[in-house]
Amino acid sequence: MVRALREGAATWGLELDSNQLSLFSSFLNCLTRGAARLNLTAIREPREVVFKHFLDSLAGVLVVEPAAGHRVIDIGSGAGFPGLPLKIARPELELTLLEPSRKKAAFLRNVVAELGLSGVQVVPARAEEAGRDPAHRGRYDYALARAVAEIRVLVEYSLPLLRPQGLFVAYKGPGAVDELERAGPALATLGGTVRDVLEFKLPGEEARRSLIIIENTAPTPDRYPRRPGMAAKRPVS
Repeated sequence: MVRALREGAATWGLELDSNQLSLFSSFLNCLTRGAARLNLTAIREPREVVFKHFLDSLAGVLVVEPAAGHRVIDIGSGAGFPGLPLKIARPELELTLLEPSRKKAAFLRNVVAELGLSGVQVVPARAEEAGRDPAHRGRYDYALARAVAEIRVLVEYSLPLLRPQGLFVAYKGPGAVDELERAGPALATLGGTVRDVLEFKLPGEEARRSLIIIENTAPTPDRYPRRPGMAAKRPVS
């Protein structure tokens, strides 16, 4: 596992030291213990976790700058992806893990404590609630989402959380272009502009994945985000 993680991280220009590799190993142990009990992930074989969770999450370093004090929020963090791998690789980041499931939020708190990570807070709330909370609205340099919803829904979750010129990074598969086309009206209404689409492949895989990068270029109207569930039920169009 250590060799696969070290070599895979080098694909993103990362050189993980022994302490970081140890943290990833501890994180894997936490996942192994909690995966079945909390339905965290269907991927449980260690090598698969390294490639499909750890390395996929670490692709975010292609966008997230390693500047001290940069605030990052991971929307719908679940088992901690992509936020925790990025925090391990970039310890200077200030990370918020936003997870509405109280059981999963408790798991994340335990992981953060067991790994001894500082500068991480776990918030057991929905994105719509956080987007209306002054403690979170307009406070973040980066918002991340992986395996949460389609882009026209995610922009309503993410853009209210970002500072001006903050970036939303959506981890997506090969259908990203189609999702972006459907998201046009939501982007125009909510104040987002697509800055880039970075395609990549995980080691040993042929399928392409994407990072969709959307900049917060205009203030999000005060009425957004709407009440919980509305963005998914009735996307902005």
